[in-house]
Amino acid sequence: MPHRHRHHRAVGAAVAATAALLVAGLSGSASAGTAPAGSAPTAAETLRTDAAPPALLKAMQRDLGLDAQQAERRLVNEAEAGATAGRLRAALGGDFAGAWVRGAESGTLTVATTDAGDVTAIEARGAEAKVVRHSLAELDAAKARLDKAAAGLNTADAPVWYVDTRTNTVVVEAIRPAAARSLLSAAGVDGSLARVKNRTERPRTFYDLRGGEAYYINNSSRCSIGFPITKGTQQGFATAGHCGRAGSSTTGANRVAQGTFQGSIFPGRDMAWVATNSQWTATPYVLGAGGQNVQVTGSTASPVGASVCRSGSTTGWHCGTVTQLNTSVTYQEGTISPVTKTTVCAEPGDSGGSYISGSQAQGVTSGGSGDCRSGGETFFQPINALLQNYGLTLKTTGGDDGGGDDGGEEPGGTWAAGTVYQPGDTVTYGGATFRCLQGHQAYAGWEPPNVPALWQRV
Repeated sequence: MPHRHRHHRAVGAAVAATAALLVAGLSGSASAGTAPAGSAPTAAETLRTDAAPPALLKAMQRDLGLDAQQAERRLVNEAEAGATAGRLRAALGGDFAGAWVRGAESGTLTVATTDAGDVTAIEARGAEAKVVRHSLAELDAAKARLDKAAAGLNTADAPVWYVDTRTNTVVVEAIRPAAARSLLSAAGVDGSLARVKNRTERPRTFYDLRGGEAYYINNSSRCSIGFPITKGTQQGFATAGHCGRAGSSTTGANRVAQGTFQGSIFPGRDMAWVATNSQWTATPYVLGAGGQNVQVTGSTASPVGASVCRSGSTTGWHCGTVTQLNTSVTYQEGTISPVTKTTVCAEPGDSGGSYISGSQAQGVTSGGSGDCRSGGETFFQPINALLQNYGLTLKTTGGDDGGGDDGGEEPGGTWAAGTVYQPGDTVTYGGATFRCLQGHQAYAGWEPPNVPALWQRV
């Protein structure tokens, strides 16, 4: 038709006018993204792929099986491919049917079109062309109809749907194929446009556990997370016993269902732990000043006079010093012992929250007096006693969390990762005997010969 001929002449003119801007990066060339002196900057230069954080590049190498140069080239190629696909989308108009990259370095860009007459224009841009039946606009419209129909249906058994440009279809992922067919029928989406794909799991949202963040008990009272922990494969957090009884349910600060108290002691002690559902992931962090993450690397107990900081959901981040260890305190509900006394302030709602010295976990907020406006004192339940009582493993940074199920007994010795050791405890390791100098939970890498601050050979 005349419309088509005018379209192709326009595309050809655009290609000819910009032939010098063909994307070198799509061939995987080492010079990709480097523009000649005085020329316009490349997409990679504009997007500053050279400024990618080292941590990001390392994660790419780890998760994508790349070396360092491949990771760098992949970022360059993806930046250039995005720019090229954008230009072609504008040039092809209603014929455009999507674009994608492939290869370890994303070295190949494919652009789909509904008109074979567009192939030359696509290839002139350094991309591969694929001629398909449905335009992207047509697929997007079908997806929109699915969205609208889903509002009136239960889609738990057909929980995912999307436009798949590589297969030129709208895909519905379903646990039960019948559920996908019901959704497609309700949306009036033709079978030629759709593809049903089997899946076995329902998607779930993810939330992180950080010390100091709020949680709610039985949708009523509020406390604060102490420290994220694990118990075997179960994730959760340590907190104060007076916050809830075994069996009490919890929701997060976002009011999303979170978990259930598994154990709780109060009075006598003030310790508890909550097992969370699969939506929540234990992290090795405490919520610090300004919302920053404070890393937790262990649980070495601090001495009297040491600095200690507390994170809580009412008053946030406050610091002070340890004034007394092995303290007993009587509340209206009864006496708690032993706790550690501090000069750190706290207020209602901070209960259960984290105490940390440097990167070492100390305990969970029990109670106190005063407030954070006029000053006060607080007591915390030491974390190591809590971990030991319930057989929990503190979530830490820097590798193996040292879970009791993983560490086991060292051959030829009694030291074991995951065990809580108190000052004066003795172990054997590698044929030698060591005495514990500071209370802590043991982790892989913290074997007695490696940490003279914690162990003394006797």
